[in-house]
Amino acid sequence: MRINVIAIGTRMPGWVNEGVTEYVRRLPRHIDLQFTELPAAPRSAGATTAKIMHKEAAALLRAARGADRIIALDERGTGCTSVQLSGHLQDWLNRYPQVALLIGGADGLDPRCLEAAHEVWSLSALTLPHPLVRVVLAEQLYRAWTLVQGHPYHRD
Repeated sequence: MRINVIAIGTRMPGWVNEGVTEYVRRLPRHIDLQFTELPAAPRSAGATTAKIMHKEAAALLRAARGADRIIALDERGTGCTSVQLSGHLQDWLNRYPQVALLIGGADGLDPRCLEAAHEVWSLSALTLPHPLVRVVLAEQLYRAWTLVQGHPYHRD
């Protein structure tokens, strides 16, 4: 199965790439975790927040085309525990060969992304910087897989 994390923002700091790479490396070959970086919409004169979010939404949804399941990450979404995430991962492994997780830009996700998503999740009640979200998400997906496998990485 393929999980594609599609995020607005390019040129992440080295620590982000190292963290993501570490957790991607730990996953088995049958779980293809990819990170697709899309450039933020230009913030030029006359570019309102709504126009910026609209452009970014178009790019995100284009990149998510073909996904069997779309999950939008938004601070107002539903939270889940690591154990619950492992249940989602098991469901994806059984039913959805391609899953897309959407991470918006500095202004968040346009309502079109939230409407297109099958689910809207929040990773935390805290506001997290977008680079950190990538590392947290990669680690939590790895943790979910270890839970599915009964591996002792996760401790209650």
